[in-house]
Amino acid sequence: MPFPITPRLVGRRTALGSAAGLAAASLARGGFPGPAAAQPSAPPLPATPRQTPGPFYPADWSGDADADLVRVAGEEARALGTVTHLSGRVLDVRGQPVEGAVVEIWQCDANGFYRHPRDRPGARDPGFQGRGRAATGPDGGFAFRTIRPVPYPGRTPHIHVLVAAPGARQPPLVTQFYVAGEPLNERDGLFNALRDPREREAVLMRLEPADRIEPGALLARRDIVLG
Repeated sequence: MPFPITPRLVGRRTALGSAAGLAAASLARGGFPGPAAAQPSAPPLPATPRQTPGPFYPADWSGDADADLVRVAGEEARALGTVTHLSGRVLDVRGQPVEGAVVEIWQCDANGFYRHPRDRPGARDPGFQGRGRAATGPDGGFAFRTIRPVPYPGRTPHIHVLVAAPGARQPPLVTQFYVAGEPLNERDGLFNALRDPREREAVLMRLEPADRIEPGALLARRDIVLG
């Protein structure tokens, strides 16, 4: 009595026949195919360069210190200057997002004064928060609403940035963001201390109109790569 041919056996015989055909074809070409060629790994991303925190790292984080620097709790007027939405991602050198990193920014107001007791005396804008803090999401993303940075004596427009990664063994990254195309960049000592063009590129913000987000506002995207 012949052995019954089940669908399972048909599938096995078909697979064996296909394998035999592949082997025969390989032998006809001069041997079995070798292992698949290893795909080259992507080169690491250039790390965002470190820069000085400056003399005016915020002395006080109490009160209103959220990601919207344009509105201060308790103040009726919003900040002077051009509203600028700054967003990006915190990544490692492999391009993987860093979730739960703390991102801080601080900058002078539209009059050129920091929210700091040791800054020179002047008419500080009470409607500008001066510093802000946010945590990155699962995609490493962060977002701030601030103003377009302005110059003050001796410095080109810039925004200070600090990033503290969760569980990191190294100190937080401190750097500065500069406005791409700003003529004063060429005379700024800290910007010109970055000799490598790739390092300069890593700290430049390209501002573009963002009327779709907020009338008259600007938008800048700048990823941060932790080395």
